[in-house]
Amino acid sequence: MPASSPYAERLSRIPVRRREVDVRGGRTAYWTYGPDQTPDGGEPVTVIAVHGFRGEHHGLEPVVAYLPEVRVIAPDLPGFGETPPLPDRTHDLAEYARWLREFADEVAPGAIILGHSFGSIVASAAVAEGLRTPRLILINPIGAPALEGPKGLLTKLAVLYYGLGAALPPGIGTALLRNGLIVRGMSIAMAKTRDRELRRFIHDQHDTYFSDFADRDVLRDAFVASVSNDVRAFAPAIDVPTLLVAAQRDDITPIEAERRLATLFPDARLVEIADVGHLIHYETPAEAAGAIRRFLRVPVARDR
Repeated sequence: MPASSPYAERLSRIPVRRREVDVRGGRTAYWTYGPDQTPDGGEPVTVIAVHGFRGEHHGLEPVVAYLPEVRVIAPDLPGFGETPPLPDRTHDLAEYARWLREFADEVAPGAIILGHSFGSIVASAAVAEGLRTPRLILINPIGAPALEGPKGLLTKLAVLYYGLGAALPPGIGTALLRNGLIVRGMSIAMAKTRDRELRRFIHDQHDTYFSDFADRDVLRDAFVASVSNDVRAFAPAIDVPTLLVAAQRDDITPIEAERRLATLFPDARLVEIADVGHLIHYETPAEAAGAIRRFLRVPVARDR
């Protein structure tokens, strides 16, 4: 039985539309949350939200639930969720960055760009390489090499795991990569909350969506991209105001590295959230949304 979402009631009050668009020779599925116009008939603030590794658009819905006045466009990355892999392409960071630039140009030119975790790398690379946006928002940004984080040993084990999944015969390798016990172990390792209901929801989200990848090849490519790159390489070239929403207990990028990362941007501000790790979007979405609203100077919408 699926776990109930603590954010379902808020999210149910926000309109959502599923759409598709052709980008780089493939079909991208995306969801638009929020209003098409402001109460006075103007254009709402629009944010394109890029999810993290092995996730898909549902993962950022808790943050969306606390931003009802913002139009959020949330695509599934190529090879994940309902977006198939890009035909005849390697799904490395360069390809994901090109895909995001073209996706933004097609659906919402000039939108604010947001990225979570691996999405923070994709978003930073795209903006540094020419994606036009007035502001950039990074949640749980990858601000240091994953292999050097506080749980670098676990990351090295993950390298072996994904390598084995790619090397085994297709059926066995894919089954290993989708193994429910391993997925649950990843979820347990990342969750910091002691709230049993919230932990149940987090584990259900990972059980439901963490294995929703197209095939082991795209998963391997994306994993290599996620552990071979970080935001530091792109920060100096990003000349728009940038918000970093970081966790003080993040096992992927320690908070000291996030503080150093903030100094590499020409114009960045860092918001630290205590008592949470790499799952800000699940455990503290209200705090993340508050930081985003202040950064965007968006007034709080009245409850509908």
